[in-house]
Amino acid sequence: MKIRISDLQNPQLSDLQFLARDYGETLSLDMSAESILEEATTRTGLTDFGPTDFVARLDMWLDEVGNDPDRLGIGRLSLRNSCLRYASNRLLAHDLLRRHPEIHDIKIARPIIILGLPRTGTTHLLNVLSADAHLRSLPLWESYEPIPIAGESSSADGVDPRHQRCAKEWEQMQAVTPHVALMHPMDPDHVHEEIELMLPDFSSYNLEWVARCPQWRDHYLSHDQQPHYDYMHTMLKVLTFLRPKNRWVLKSPQHFEQIGPLMKTFPDACVVMTHRDPVSVIQSAATMMTYAARMAYRTIDPEWYIDYWTDRIERLLTAAVRDVHLIPDRQRIDVQFDDFMADDRGTISRVFAFAGHSLDASAQAQIEQSLTTRSRTGKDTVVYDVRADFNRQPEQIRERFSGYIDKFNVSLEVK
Repeated sequence: MKIRISDLQNPQLSDLQFLARDYGETLSLDMSAESILEEATTRTGLTDFGPTDFVARLDMWLDEVGNDPDRLGIGRLSLRNSCLRYASNRLLAHDLLRRHPEIHDIKIARPIIILGLPRTGTTHLLNVLSADAHLRSLPLWESYEPIPIAGESSSADGVDPRHQRCAKEWEQMQAVTPHVALMHPMDPDHVHEEIELMLPDFSSYNLEWVARCPQWRDHYLSHDQQPHYDYMHTMLKVLTFLRPKNRWVLKSPQHFEQIGPLMKTFPDACVVMTHRDPVSVIQSAATMMTYAARMAYRTIDPEWYIDYWTDRIERLLTAAVRDVHLIPDRQRIDVQFDDFMADDRGTISRVFAFAGHSLDASAQAQIEQSLTTRSRTGKDTVVYDVRADFNRQPEQIRERFSGYIDKFNVSLEVK
């Protein structure tokens, strides 16, 4: 079934959404960095956060987003809970590295890294590639809590408590914002982006996906992200230590504007670049963000979201055109969205061949099962309309991306 979201500017809230928003307004939340760090210490029983430069960035997040008077109580609670989780993960990681310094010697060799904008097939591609059990990937539950808390044990049926907590969040997401769940599934076993591993260092562009934060965007873009890529690299070593496998498969749209730090961190990476008409990307991303805003903000302006994400995608793609030469030709393959949708099996085979990764019979069966399970046939889909929902014309947006479209020979999709 095709779903049309017609209430982006004036949301028609469900009873559950009303209840959640009302509950948020009853909360008295301490949005200070000090309170979050203190609670993380209590939660983990640890006190050493390692280098403390991250506190200034945490302060920036809390000041711009946590103290935004237009942000709902439930939105403030969501931000605080996330920051508490990141701070707790930082404590746990630093403690593990202290106890096992040999982790630093682990090599992350020849990872397969997908670079592509949101809504260009990257999630589908990542999850299908990750179906090969010989490869190491990052399921959502593990990205949220990379390191177990001492003393916790699995349930009687053997389910990790971290997986259980992630499953509960997924249930809540489906109930409160069902169309976000439809546009971007976040079930516990969904393979996630490794920039989640930068968040204990309180950097990356991730905050922009959950909040209106142009000040943070400007700070992030004006600072060298190499230290945060180094932090993420260390976290991948931590995860390899905890659950060893030989080769990682990764992805994040952020890498489009951070090709320099990415290739310095992973100089032997096999890079898969996905491409799609930027208008399709922008109208999809803006729709998802505007819809989700009903559970975070008091006022919603769809035109703010379309303009913000048009600008943001333009920055990402301009950087990609500028820096793509930093990826050696032999280490890069381009995948067009329409080609992938027309022949996903052929595309998967081409990517594996490019990466020099052979599939045995069991891996081939796992890939085939994933493709069958993830087929969109018969599933609900959201209909996007940049004209009706955002008062913008496709050609008005597309003219800003001619350099990218020409550079990568991208097919036009939205007429």
